[in-house]
Amino acid sequence: MLRGFATVSYFAQDLEAATRWYTELVGVEPYFSVPGPDGKPAYVEFRIGDYQHELGLIDARFAPHRHGEPSGEIIFWHLDDVHAAVERLLAMGARVHEPITPRSDGFVTASVVDPFGNILGVMYNPHYLEILGASSASAG
Repeated sequence: MLRGFATVSYFAQDLEAATRWYTELVGVEPYFSVPGPDGKPAYVEFRIGDYQHELGLIDARFAPHRHGEPSGEIIFWHLDDVHAAVERLLAMGARVHEPITPRSDGFVTASVVDPFGNILGVMYNPHYLEILGASSASAG
């Protein structure tokens, strides 16, 4: 039934500021943008990472729920150095949601709240690297 992560969407009251912040964070410009009925940007999307996952930013005026305090599910993005990533995120204005936490079997997680009120999870995930290695080996 569920085949894999396709897109994660974050809401922002100031979509232009969020677009600039995430462009700096991920190191690429959005590849896709949709204007709202007033012609102002309503949605932008980035493709990032080894599998070109989609990260979408949506103007909070289109949120199906009240946008405010961070809550809900957390998508964890794999990275190689959780400590360095959290330091960078905090330097960019994020605040700690859950501190860096070593888990079993080499997993490490943390989450921050971005300047726009969204929870951004980061983790070191040995399984991610195993899958990446297996797909690279089968492609070669």
